[in-house]
Amino acid sequence: MINLTGTITVKTINGRNGDFNVGRLTTEIGEFNVKEGIEEYAPGQYAGQFSISRIYPAAYAVGGRYNVEVRATITSIALTDMDTRPESEEPPASEPEPDDAQAEVPSEDAALFGDNWPLGDIVRLDPTVDRPVLRRQAARLKALGYHFQPLGRLWKLDA
Repeated sequence: MINLTGTITVKTINGRNGDFNVGRLTTEIGEFNVKEGIEEYAPGQYAGQFSISRIYPAAYAVGGRYNVEVRATITSIALTDMDTRPESEEPPASEPEPDDAQAEVPSEDAALFGDNWPLGDIVRLDPTVDRPVLRRQAARLKALGYHFQPLGRLWKLDA
């Protein structure tokens, strides 16, 4: 594992499995594409110290072309400065659910959040779970009125 100082630009893109975050990490030794370790972050630019567990080549085909890129897997981030201005507009606020649907939500949420259930005012997600699960947890927290705090990598309930 290596620690590098740099800046990561995070953006959310829509793939065939739904929305997910991708990033471009710029450091003193080079630039890397990032898909792991930034799932919870909102689009924006973050500067700090990055712990990288793996640097590897990755390839994918899109639009009749074959692209090869250098990727990095980030295991932890210690932020020093943030610019969280999104590159696009904020998503529309979610509508409240009807009362009969809310009766079913706690059991679904309990299964989704596991040991974190019941949720408190501050929630820290487990980054070792599968990426699709982490994405569903983050989306559900946003719907419940939580806001992601990048400095502590935790979710706070909006008051």
